[in-house]
Amino acid sequence: MKNQKFEHKHRKDEILVNPIQVQRFLEGVDYPATKQKLIEIAKKEGADENVIATLEHLPDDKREYNGPVGVSKAIGELE
Repeated sequence: MKNQKFEHKHRKDEILVNPIQVQRFLEGVDYPATKQKLIEIAKKEGADENVIATLEHLPDDKREYNGPVGVSKAIGELE
């Protein structure tokens, strides 16, 4: 299988990254977790600006993510 890249330009200074790249920085999350909690943990884990930007693009509703699959699905739905 070829190296899959899911890089979608959102603004000229931002690149959204694939869910696998994001999950590397969410290993310490105690689910369920809100968008803000995901961002907080990712920052603590040293996530780069593109990972943080991807999380910031998740919906701003009161949603709680029940696990990595839910986060990955939401990232996959970003445009």
